[in-house]
Amino acid sequence: MTETAPKTKRKYLYEVDIMRIIFIFGVLLNHTTTAFSASMTDAKGWAHMSLLATHLLIHFTRMGFMFITGLVLTLNYYHRNDWPTFFKKRFAGSGWPYLLWNVILLIFSCLLALPPFTWQTFWPTLTSAILHGNQFYLYYIVVTLQLYVLFPLMVWLFKKVHAHWLILATSALVQLAIVYFIKYHYQFMDRTHLPWWLATYGVNVFTYQFYFIFGTFVSLHYKAVLAWIRKWRYWIVGATIAMSIGTVPYYFWNRLSLGYSHAAAVTPHQPYMFVYDTFMILTVFFIGLKYADWRRHGIPRGVETFVKNGAKVSFGIYLDQTIGITLLDYLLKQSHLPDWGYLVLIPVGYALVLGISFALAWFFYKVPPFGILIGRPQWHLLKRNRQPKGAIAK
Repeated sequence: MTETAPKTKRKYLYEVDIMRIIFIFGVLLNHTTTAFSASMTDAKGWAHMSLLATHLLIHFTRMGFMFITGLVLTLNYYHRNDWPTFFKKRFAGSGWPYLLWNVILLIFSCLLALPPFTWQTFWPTLTSAILHGNQFYLYYIVVTLQLYVLFPLMVWLFKKVHAHWLILATSALVQLAIVYFIKYHYQFMDRTHLPWWLATYGVNVFTYQFYFIFGTFVSLHYKAVLAWIRKWRYWIVGATIAMSIGTVPYYFWNRLSLGYSHAAAVTPHQPYMFVYDTFMILTVFFIGLKYADWRRHGIPRGVETFVKNGAKVSFGIYLDQTIGITLLDYLLKQSHLPDWGYLVLIPVGYALVLGISFALAWFFYKVPPFGILIGRPQWHLLKRNRQPKGAIAK
């Protein structure tokens, strides 16, 4: 007989809602600034260099999402021990949106004749996109699907090894070794003879293993971690601010001293970024705790509604962001502004992308049958396949 956890009422974690908001908004800001940077003409100008140099500052969002994924999966499934149901739910919840968005976005890209997409290469491109997650910012789903396969092993490890601090510390050391190797060696090696999963390290689940394990650790020691964050909040936030400022000279050190290209200089797979991302995750967690405190003591209804709704469709915003960014790219190509003009217009472009992405995700969430596009189907062929609602803790 399958062992199941007793059905007890579980506490909703409102702090996780604000974390989802911050991380998804950061993702869109990252991609928006990239679009503006591509429209600038003076590669050595102060406007362009300012935008490039601050790119690392907002490049923590990817790792934040990995952390949230590990946290929420553990909160919802650690004690269930029903892996067939787990696989059925999780692969359906992420797999269908992944397949559908690859098809939809590729069709529209071909219809609009967006380079490099053509009808002649539709099927090879679609096959490659689905297998590799190399189009439309959907790589995160490929990493997540890999995590689903490994998650039962993670649960087994944490149940087998009672010294959870040892697991976390070992994972951190392994992560440091991974990003060091990538930064200084692997990204410059000839990887054409390697299997895709090894050559394309950005979609390899082991590249992000610490953040998933960190999320699992936090979920299992939630009260202790919260108390620790509150106790050391000034040091955590101070270190985060210092390291965020430090990303600017660090970028120029990568470019000028190491001779790296811009792409190599801003890769998130670097030892400095590993430490910075970890501190940023803790800082965002603290912000979430302050929001939860604020909510308990009275909060404007509009703020609470915005956070609640934004958290509900954060995954949908991630999935449909390509539409808003593509529209922004089109508008930027029609404009002929000096580089400083593009820099000034970043808030406007960001608001456009954010507004379109949120509106589409909310439409999909509310209007059947489009909920399947964001992993929240309104119609369930099998009631048991419903996804867990929200971030909840025992």
